[in-house]
Amino acid sequence: MFKQFMKYLQYPRVTQNYPKEPMRFPGMLGKPSVDAERCTRCGTCRGECPVEAIENDSETGIPGVNLDRCIFCARCEDVCPSGAFRMSDDFELAAGSRAELRCDGVEFPDDLEAVGKTLEAAILKKLGRSLSIREVDAGSCNGCDYEVNALNNPFNDLERFGIHFVASPRHADMLLVTGIGSRNMRDALLKTYEAAPEPRLVVAVGACACSGGIFRDTYASENGIGQLVPVDVYIPGCPPRPQALLYGILKAVGRL
Repeated sequence: MFKQFMKYLQYPRVTQNYPKEPMRFPGMLGKPSVDAERCTRCGTCRGECPVEAIENDSETGIPGVNLDRCIFCARCEDVCPSGAFRMSDDFELAAGSRAELRCDGVEFPDDLEAVGKTLEAAILKKLGRSLSIREVDAGSCNGCDYEVNALNNPFNDLERFGIHFVASPRHADMLLVTGIGSRNMRDALLKTYEAAPEPRLVVAVGACACSGGIFRDTYASENGIGQLVPVDVYIPGCPPRPQALLYGILKAVGRL
């Protein structure tokens, strides 16, 4: 027991303070942004985007990024001859609809304080108890699932907010769905949704769940799980980092 106590003193606290304190990772890729003054409207970025996420504004001709499709590959930054594109470290991008993720000039304010100071406070206010989440893999590459798993490591420590994952949708308040909603997983997703008790929340995790990602418009996929089940919050990214997931869950709780 004494040795265990000495270990606690020896090693510093590793758990993050997000969302109580802002968190930025300069080395991590976030939302692509465009400098309108440097942009020459050459169209190179649009032609090189592997998921056709870039569209030009009909009036100004300045390119914008549809975040529901973007896989954050940084190809636009690499090929832009004028250096107008850059990858920011902004990860708080979750939205209540795909329309909010489209490149129509919508701003993405940090409304963390508007929803609640912490996830724990928001959950207790809405539910009066812990939040139970059932993760559903609806045909993913497992990239998003790795990030979901990271929510439970000592650094992110999701359970400190009174959130835990459950094995059955019948015990779940929220479904955290990854993947494209593949043909082989449609029935499983629908049955999971029907099994979850109301009021149930559905969160689409990653570009594939938001829009179909690089697999959209194929015979075996849906263009986003929103075509199969109602979605409350969309979290873009390929994959979204754990903090982005945390932010999306917070927004979803605010919509309960």
